[in-house]
Amino acid sequence: MDRTDVSLIALRRILRATEKYSRDLARAAGLSAVQLRVLQIVSEKGHATPTELSSRMRVTQATISALIKKLEAKGLLTRRRSETDRRQTRLEITAQGQEKILNAPDALQQRYVKQFEALEDWEQAMIVAALERVSAMLDAAEMDASPVLAVGDIDRSG
Repeated sequence: MDRTDVSLIALRRILRATEKYSRDLARAAGLSAVQLRVLQIVSEKGHATPTELSSRMRVTQATISALIKKLEAKGLLTRRRSETDRRQTRLEITAQGQEKILNAPDALQQRYVKQFEALEDWEQAMIVAALERVSAMLDAAEMDASPVLAVGDIDRSG
């Protein structure tokens, strides 16, 4: 087998692992990986602003707004006006949202992060460079993406 085929097989394995995790998460928690990550971030302090989420997840405000609407509709987040700045919205996680976090399977990216961070610095740099190159080869370098391993489009229609 030539290197091209080996590289395509490796890419397909990564995609399949991500798809499998997404299905498992949807079945266990009724959430996407990105929705779970939003809940995890809000849960860290018990609250967050949409701007904080957008910045942490490196996605647009429109993406965060769509995610918030879905999580709010599921009763997992609530919105409140900030008491210190009435122009700001403060998101708070509900008890049901906390329960979703506790019952969700271990996130695929958490497994990756644990193993990646155990690598030597030079090996981390090599992997990052290779992944960035693959992203550019697929014309995906400028796509809106958060550091969450997930599949499917983010529905921006809300």
